[in-house]
Amino acid sequence: MKLWGGRFRKETQFTAQDFTASIPFDRRMYKQDIQGSMAHVTMLAQQDIITEEERDQIIKGLEEIMAEIEDGSFEFKVELEDIHMNVEKALIEKIGPVGAKVHTARSRNDQAVLDTHLYLREEMEEIMEQINRFQQVIIDQAEEHIEVIMPGYTHLQRAQPLLFSHHIMTYFFRLQADFERLQDCYKRVNVSPLGACALAGTSFPIDREYAAELLGIPKVYENSMDAVSDRDFVIEFLSAASILAMHISRLSEEMILWSSYDFGFIEMDDAYSTGSSIMPQKKNPDVCELSRGKTGRVYGNLMSVLTMMKGLPMAFNSDMQEDKERLFDTIDTIKGVLDINTKMFSHIKVKKDRMKESLKGDFSNATDMADYLAKKGMPFRQAHGVVGEAVLYCVENSKYLEDLTLEEIQSFSDQFQEDILEVIKPENCVNTRLSYGGTAPQRVKDQISIGKAILKDNKSKLSR
Repeated sequence: MKLWGGRFRKETQFTAQDFTASIPFDRRMYKQDIQGSMAHVTMLAQQDIITEEERDQIIKGLEEIMAEIEDGSFEFKVELEDIHMNVEKALIEKIGPVGAKVHTARSRNDQAVLDTHLYLREEMEEIMEQINRFQQVIIDQAEEHIEVIMPGYTHLQRAQPLLFSHHIMTYFFRLQADFERLQDCYKRVNVSPLGACALAGTSFPIDREYAAELLGIPKVYENSMDAVSDRDFVIEFLSAASILAMHISRLSEEMILWSSYDFGFIEMDDAYSTGSSIMPQKKNPDVCELSRGKTGRVYGNLMSVLTMMKGLPMAFNSDMQEDKERLFDTIDTIKGVLDINTKMFSHIKVKKDRMKESLKGDFSNATDMADYLAKKGMPFRQAHGVVGEAVLYCVENSKYLEDLTLEEIQSFSDQFQEDILEVIKPENCVNTRLSYGGTAPQRVKDQISIGKAILKDNKSKLSR
């Protein structure tokens, strides 16, 4: 008979049993389930709800079960439905009827969501550490290639020259925003529902704050129904994970473009590339493509849980069981993507000569030409028009701005002087972008210094 089977005359039909069981996926929360039970019985003993001897028996039995699960000798049973019932049943079989006291003053409703809180808290800490490792690799690459100039794009059209280091530091700061989102979400994850029971609390004189303290949780839910109904913390994590996946996907897209024959700005390391079964010359950026593709998977998990929750009345509904697989899949996906991209990005080969050479055949220095006139007092809109006419002249005559003679340039405005020929060189276009956050080498070095300070601060926050 099931542990809840007292009012039933029939055993659960086996297909219904398989359909409702969560043990195939929630077994991964065994450690958190046992930790929660240990904290719970410790609190029960402090409140004289069970004896200290009973507490010690239960904890010893739970420790033995933990060891059996970790050495692979524990048998998980589908008929026991979930990790909670599997552990409790094993505990009763191991230490006798006293094992049944583990469930005093709690329900699977608060137990299941507690496990989720504890599990997600641990995984988020690892994900935040992974983000920091990726950020460090970005800083390393930026420092190594601090002077490398490349074309900058808007609308995927050549826009202005900038430093490769400036470009990739963009991702450092996007990842920092991801870190901070997770850090803020962590506050809602690190809350204890234990003691809320099914939905209404309990008549036993429990101490919820003490149980939470034993688990390293600083706060408990103020409302017992809220405690078992809440999956916002899961949704918030899935949302933050979706934004993080989007950022990695954008970087993946750029690396796919940059590594293509047409761009040729970088070369992927052989260890992180694949070949073609028919075309011998191919070197495919599959890691980037799969990282880009898995973003849709993470988005789907978010939408799945949002949709699942949108029509549920308050308190527990079995629909909520569906959050686990979506959560676990997102955690596994994000961790895998962060790990492989960190390793891959640390091994890319930056083709600085190809990047610089590509700047000779575009008009990305046009803004600097217009700025030149504006600095001499010409209204910028007028300067924009003058340089636009110069660009049109070049297009019609198969030239670029740097190909024009001083005489040709002055035909568009007599305010152009000989120094314009230096102003429109790519390295000068970059070096003069000295505004805060700009692409001038010194400004990028400042960004790297800021990044290093951020990582140091992040590390201190994670170690607390």
